[in-house]
Formats: sequence, C-alpha cells, structure tokens
Amino acid sequence: MTHMHPRRLVLASDNAGKLAELQALLEPLQIEVLPQRLLGVVGAVEPHSTFLENALAKARHAAQASGLPALADDSGLCCVALNGSPGVRSARFAGDGAGDAQNNAQLVARLAGIEERRAHYVCLLVAMRSPQDPEPIVAEGRWFGRIVTEPRGTNGFGYDPSSRAAPTVSATTRTSGSTSWAPPRRSLRRNRRTRSATALRRCGT
Repeated sequence: MTHMHPRRLVLASDNAGKLAELQALLEPLQIEVLPQRLLGVVGAVEPHSTFLENALAKARHAAQASGLPALADDSGLCCVALNGSPGVRSARFAGDGAGDAQNNAQLVARLAGIEERRAHYVCLLVAMRSPQDPEPIVAEGRWFGRIVTEPRGTNGFGYDPSSRAAPTVSATTRTSGSTSWAPPRRSLRRNRRTRSATALRRCGT
C-alpha cells in the first residue's frame, strides 16, 4: 500500500500522552501528527461498545472536520475478573470527568479481595485518508499483565500505576507507573500503543 499524502495527520484526540507517543513513533516516517484541538476539531462522541467502532467513528469525524487524513485510537484496560471492564469506559471508570487517580482507585477497589488479577491493555489504531475511505488501515496492539493491590509510581499515564507486566513477559514486580519513562523511545518498545502503531506502519508504508 502506498504512503498516505499529505504527510500530515490529525490525531483524533487531545490526550497529551497519546500525542507524545504517536509523534515519536511516526517521526521516522516524517509524518507530522497534529492534535485535533489545533485545527478547531471538537472530539467525537464515543457511544459504541467496542474499541474498533469508537476508533473508526473518531477517525472519520476528525477527517471530515479537518480535511486531513486522520489517525484515531481507542484503547483501554480489560480485566478478566471484571468480564472485560473497564474496557471502552477506561477513561471514565470512576465516572464522567474522573482523572487517572480516581480511575486507578476505583479499579483497585473493585478488585479488592479477588485473587484473579490478570488483565490486558488493548489499543486499536485506525488511519483514514478521508471520511469516505473504504479501506481504513486498522492495527491492534495488546499488552498483558496483572493488576497490583495498590497503585505505585507516577510515571506514564492512565492505569500505569496499577499494572505490571505478566510473569511470562517480565519477572519484575514494578508497575508501569514506577518504571522510568525516559528516554521515551526506550519505554515505547513494550507499550501496547507501540505495538499497534508498529503494525500500522507495516500496513501503511
């Protein structure tokens, strides 16, 4: 598949953490990633129950509003003991307007006394050349781990303070939030968004 032109993409998100990760990942391709707010684009609603449907809706909305190719992701944490929750509501697990600290506290509280701690992050990335693109590029990344009993660390964002790598991936007991995130490229190698972005690059370049 050929390169997408022009070499500018609007990111259908105002999340600073996502923007920094995706800018670093797409920099080698000489693609400029612009947050939607810089182009006056208001975020799309996310009414769907799956990551893929929400990512498609956000990418299509951003492409329509900006006139540029659009990149969107929908991502979240899925816990085995909670039947996949918080899932697509990961950013709002503790309620609308909740921040990372509140969401982490809600997660730990919901899992209190439960032995089953397995969970995984999911990231669905969608790239669309136009709102009518009949062949959007879709890539998925997953990162498997376990939820700790108490959040630790202040690095990263989202549920990083509450999650650590699965034993099959790493023997560490440190959470993602207590692991150094500098320099960025070093920490990106095992990130779930990195895995989906890498797949996206392979499909679209």
